[in-house]
Amino acid sequence: MVPPATLIEDLKFERRDGTIIQMRIWRLPTANTERPHGLKYSLFFGRAGERIVGYDNEAGKGDHRHYRDIEEPYAFTSLEQLVADFWDDVRKASRDE
Repeated sequence: MVPPATLIEDLKFERRDGTIIQMRIWRLPTANTERPHGLKYSLFFGRAGERIVGYDNEAGKGDHRHYRDIEEPYAFTSLEQLVADFWDDVRKASRDE
């Protein structure tokens, strides 16, 4: 039996402007070819029904990011860099609002 993934980050809050930030990160019991870093993650910035920025690695798609209507591969290097890149995009998108 494979042990379950361990939730290592679970953060969600709504900002005064109504935007939502949510970060959920799991450590997988084992790395695999699809997730060689051993993490599953979903980082979201937007409003209900509107994703402005997102980083995730859903099954079959690998590491990728969403910025408004653009979806592109994301070159994962470390968990710390992933979170830093997400916050950089949130700051950039917030200025563009």
